[in-house]
Amino acid sequence: MMEGPHSNKTASFSESFQSATATPKSKKNLSPRVTFRVTEDELARLKGAAEGVSVSGYIRKQIFGNDVSLRKTRSRVPVKDQKALAQVLGKLGETRIANNLNQIAYEANCGSLLMDEQTEQELKLACAQIAWMRVTLIEALGLGGPRK
Repeated sequence: MMEGPHSNKTASFSESFQSATATPKSKKNLSPRVTFRVTEDELARLKGAAEGVSVSGYIRKQIFGNDVSLRKTRSRVPVKDQKALAQVLGKLGETRIANNLNQIAYEANCGSLLMDEQTEQELKLACAQIAWMRVTLIEALGLGGPRK
């Protein structure tokens, strides 16, 4: 190590850098893992029996009973209407909604948004398109019936 007036600063900087770039120690706080192998048929039976809960959660419940907290998994229900979903995603790809909304919000916050008739019509059109996308996505995903 260097001797002289800058040696403490160098050591301090080096320690700071190492502590800032070190891997977080929180990984050591993870729960222990138990692993075992099953056949394809056994795995299919486990997934079927788990019914919306993770397989590991299902196994914990079977072993430890109701004292265990179950975690929900994402629904694996297929999309009800692929064509409608593709249509909405295509519309989203064509637009720059996020960027445009951000620009509108910025202008409104600065007080420099000019609300003439054209701007008002464009905002109404954008709102209508977003509402259409929302309804179409909900229907395509099978999350609700069509609006009446």
